[in-house]
Amino acid sequence: MGSHLPRGGWEAGGVSDLIETERLTLRPFRVDHQPDVEAVYEIHSDLEIVRWLDNPPFVLMADHEEARAWIERRAEIEAEDFRQLQRAIEVKATGETAGSVSIQRLVRQDGGFVGEYEIGWKLRPAATGAGYATEAARALALAAFAIGMDELVIDMYPDNAPSAAVARRLGAEELGVRDDPWYGGDSLMFRLRPPRAVS
Repeated sequence: MGSHLPRGGWEAGGVSDLIETERLTLRPFRVDHQPDVEAVYEIHSDLEIVRWLDNPPFVLMADHEEARAWIERRAEIEAEDFRQLQRAIEVKATGETAGSVSIQRLVRQDGGFVGEYEIGWKLRPAATGAGYATEAARALALAAFAIGMDELVIDMYPDNAPSAAVARRLGAEELGVRDDPWYGGDSLMFRLRPPRAVS
Protein backbone atom coordinates (compact mmCIF):
# COMPACT_ATOMS: atom_id res chain seq x y z
CA MET A 1 0.00 0.00 0.00
CA GLY A 2 1.05 3.56 -0.46
CA SER A 3 2.10 5.55 2.56
CA HIS A 4 -0.34 8.41 2.03
CA LEU A 5 -4.03 8.55 2.85
CA PRO A 6 -6.38 8.67 -0.14
CA ARG A 7 -7.88 12.11 -0.65
CA GLY A 8 -10.69 12.89 1.79
CA GLY A 9 -9.80 10.00 4.08
CA TRP A 10 -10.74 11.46 7.45
CA GLU A 11 -12.28 14.37 9.28
CA ALA A 12 -12.71 15.32 12.91
CA GLY A 13 -14.58 12.60 14.79
CA GLY A 14 -14.64 9.97 12.06
CA VAL A 15 -14.00 8.92 8.51
CA SER A 16 -14.96 11.37 5.79
CA ASP A 17 -18.10 10.76 3.79
CA LEU A 18 -15.98 10.91 0.62
CA ILE A 19 -12.77 8.96 -0.06
CA GLU A 20 -11.19 9.06 -3.49
CA THR A 21 -8.65 6.69 -5.01
CA GLU A 22 -7.22 6.63 -8.49
CA ARG A 23 -10.25 4.87 -9.98
CA LEU A 24 -12.91 4.91 -7.27
CA THR A 25 -14.99 7.16 -5.07
CA LEU A 26 -16.11 5.71 -1.75
CA ARG A 27 -19.19 7.44 -0.37
CA PRO A 28 -22.30 6.69 1.69
CA PHE A 29 -25.12 4.93 -0.14
CA ARG A 30 -28.01 7.21 -1.05
CA VAL A 31 -31.56 5.98 -0.80
CA ASP A 32 -32.64 8.40 -3.53
CA HIS A 33 -29.92 7.32 -5.98
CA GLN A 34 -31.31 4.55 -8.15
CA PRO A 35 -27.93 3.05 -9.14
CA ASP A 36 -27.22 2.52 -5.44
CA VAL A 37 -30.60 0.89 -4.85
CA GLU A 38 -30.12 -1.38 -7.85
CA ALA A 39 -26.62 -2.38 -6.76
CA VAL A 40 -27.74 -3.23 -3.22
CA TYR A 41 -30.66 -5.26 -4.55
CA GLU A 42 -28.55 -7.09 -7.15
CA ILE A 43 -25.94 -8.11 -4.59
CA HIS A 44 -28.34 -9.13 -1.82
CA SER A 45 -30.75 -11.03 -4.05
CA ASP A 46 -28.03 -13.22 -5.60
CA LEU A 47 -27.53 -16.49 -3.71
CA GLU A 48 -24.04 -16.89 -5.19
CA ILE A 49 -23.04 -13.71 -3.34
CA VAL A 50 -25.22 -13.95 -0.23
CA ARG A 51 -23.95 -17.43 0.63
CA TRP A 52 -20.53 -15.94 1.38
CA LEU A 53 -21.84 -13.14 3.62
CA ASP A 54 -23.43 -14.83 6.62
CA ASN A 55 -24.54 -18.10 8.14
CA PRO A 56 -27.44 -20.11 6.68
CA PRO A 57 -30.34 -19.97 6.25
CA PHE A 58 -29.62 -17.41 3.56
CA VAL A 59 -32.37 -14.82 3.09
CA LEU A 60 -32.44 -13.05 -0.27
CA MET A 61 -33.56 -9.45 -0.64
CA ALA A 62 -37.05 -9.38 -2.14
CA ASP A 63 -37.28 -5.99 -3.89
CA HIS A 64 -36.02 -2.44 -4.17
CA GLU A 65 -37.97 -1.36 -1.10
CA GLU A 66 -35.90 -3.75 0.99
CA ALA A 67 -32.78 -2.32 -0.64
CA ARG A 68 -33.80 1.19 0.38
CA ALA A 69 -34.49 0.00 3.93
CA TRP A 70 -31.02 -1.59 4.01
CA ILE A 71 -29.44 1.72 2.97
CA GLU A 72 -31.38 3.61 5.65
CA ARG A 73 -30.36 1.11 8.31
CA ARG A 74 -26.68 1.41 7.38
CA ALA A 75 -26.88 5.17 7.94
CA GLU A 76 -28.49 4.60 11.36
CA ILE A 77 -25.75 2.14 12.34
CA GLU A 78 -23.01 4.61 11.43
CA ALA A 79 -24.77 7.33 13.42
CA GLU A 80 -24.66 5.02 16.45
CA ASP A 81 -20.94 4.20 16.03
CA PHE A 82 -18.84 6.26 13.62
CA ARG A 83 -16.40 3.37 13.23
CA GLN A 84 -19.10 1.28 11.55
CA LEU A 85 -18.90 2.31 7.92
CA GLN A 86 -20.69 1.24 4.77
CA ARG A 87 -19.43 2.91 1.61
CA ALA A 88 -20.65 2.55 -1.94
CA ILE A 89 -17.87 1.84 -4.41
CA GLU A 90 -18.43 4.18 -7.35
CA VAL A 91 -16.31 3.76 -10.48
CA LYS A 92 -15.13 7.20 -11.58
CA ALA A 93 -14.89 6.31 -15.27
CA THR A 94 -18.50 5.13 -15.58
CA GLY A 95 -20.34 6.42 -12.51
CA GLU A 96 -21.59 2.90 -11.79
CA THR A 97 -22.06 1.62 -8.25
CA ALA A 98 -19.85 -1.46 -8.31
CA GLY A 99 -20.52 -2.70 -4.79
CA SER A 100 -19.69 -1.84 -1.21
CA VAL A 101 -16.87 -1.89 1.30
CA SER A 102 -17.56 -1.81 5.02
CA ILE A 103 -16.22 -1.84 8.55
CA GLN A 104 -18.55 -3.29 11.14
CA ARG A 105 -18.60 -4.55 14.69
CA LEU A 106 -17.83 -8.17 15.45
CA VAL A 107 -20.04 -9.58 18.19
CA ARG A 108 -18.71 -12.65 19.99
CA GLN A 109 -21.12 -15.51 20.47
CA ASP A 110 -20.03 -15.91 24.09
CA GLY A 111 -19.23 -12.35 25.07
CA GLY A 112 -20.93 -9.73 22.96
CA PHE A 113 -19.08 -6.76 21.50
CA VAL A 114 -15.61 -6.27 22.97
CA GLY A 115 -14.22 -3.66 20.60
CA GLU A 116 -13.43 -5.81 17.57
CA TYR A 117 -14.20 -4.74 13.99
CA GLU A 118 -14.01 -6.45 10.63
CA ILE A 119 -13.53 -5.07 7.13
CA GLY A 120 -15.37 -6.64 4.21
CA TRP A 121 -16.44 -6.06 0.63
CA LYS A 122 -18.98 -7.26 -1.89
CA LEU A 123 -19.25 -6.53 -5.59
CA ARG A 124 -21.80 -6.92 -8.34
CA PRO A 125 -20.79 -9.86 -10.56
CA ALA A 126 -20.04 -7.58 -13.52
CA ALA A 127 -17.60 -5.55 -11.41
CA THR A 128 -15.39 -8.43 -10.26
CA GLY A 129 -11.92 -9.08 -11.61
CA ALA A 130 -10.88 -5.43 -11.96
CA GLY A 131 -9.19 -4.99 -8.58
CA TYR A 132 -11.95 -2.77 -7.18
CA ALA A 133 -12.31 -4.72 -3.92
CA THR A 134 -8.61 -4.42 -3.11
CA GLU A 135 -8.47 -0.73 -4.02
CA ALA A 136 -11.57 0.11 -2.01
CA ALA A 137 -10.63 -1.96 1.05
CA ARG A 138 -7.13 -0.49 1.09
CA ALA A 139 -8.51 3.05 1.04
CA LEU A 140 -11.10 2.44 3.75
CA ALA A 141 -8.57 0.65 5.97
CA LEU A 142 -6.14 3.55 5.69
CA ALA A 143 -8.91 5.98 6.59
CA ALA A 144 -9.88 3.86 9.61
CA PHE A 145 -6.29 3.62 10.82
CA ALA A 146 -5.94 7.40 10.43
CA ILE A 147 -8.69 7.93 13.04
CA GLY A 148 -7.03 5.58 15.50
CA MET A 149 -8.35 2.10 14.77
CA ASP A 150 -5.49 -0.32 15.34
CA GLU A 151 -6.72 -3.63 13.93
CA LEU A 152 -9.28 -4.94 11.46
CA VAL A 153 -10.27 -8.59 11.16
CA ILE A 154 -10.94 -10.19 7.78
CA ASP A 155 -13.11 -13.26 8.30
CA MET A 156 -14.46 -15.62 5.63
CA TYR A 157 -15.50 -19.15 4.75
CA PRO A 158 -12.35 -21.26 4.27
CA ASP A 159 -13.12 -21.87 0.58
CA ASN A 160 -13.72 -18.21 -0.32
CA ALA A 161 -10.65 -18.02 -2.56
CA PRO A 162 -11.43 -14.62 -4.18
CA SER A 163 -11.74 -12.85 -0.82
CA ALA A 164 -8.64 -14.60 0.50
CA ALA A 165 -6.75 -13.27 -2.51
CA VAL A 166 -7.92 -9.73 -1.72
CA ALA A 167 -6.81 -10.10 1.92
CA ARG A 168 -3.36 -11.24 0.80
CA ARG A 169 -3.05 -8.35 -1.64
CA LEU A 170 -3.86 -6.01 1.24
CA GLY A 171 -0.88 -7.40 3.12
CA ALA A 172 -3.03 -8.79 5.92
CA GLU A 173 -1.50 -11.32 8.30
CA GLU A 174 -2.95 -14.75 7.58
CA LEU A 175 -4.01 -16.52 10.77
CA GLY A 176 -5.26 -19.69 9.10
CA VAL A 177 -8.50 -21.59 9.56
CA ARG A 178 -9.72 -21.22 13.13
CA ASP A 179 -12.78 -21.73 15.27
CA ASP A 180 -14.77 -18.56 14.64
CA PRO A 181 -15.79 -16.77 17.87
CA TRP A 182 -18.17 -14.42 16.03
CA TYR A 183 -19.97 -16.47 13.39
CA GLY A 184 -19.31 -20.02 14.66
CA GLY A 185 -17.78 -22.93 12.78
CA ASP A 186 -14.44 -22.73 11.02
CA SER A 187 -13.36 -19.57 9.21
CA LEU A 188 -10.25 -18.43 7.41
CA MET A 189 -9.03 -15.38 9.28
CA PHE A 190 -6.68 -12.51 8.57
CA ARG A 191 -5.58 -9.54 10.65
CA LEU A 192 -4.87 -6.12 9.14
CA ARG A 193 -2.90 -3.61 11.19
CA PRO A 194 -1.62 -0.09 10.46
CA PRO A 195 2.07 -0.96 9.97
CA ARG A 196 1.15 -3.41 7.22
CA ALA A 197 -1.52 -1.13 5.78
CA VAL A 198 0.84 1.80 5.28
CA SER A 199 4.16 0.07 4.61
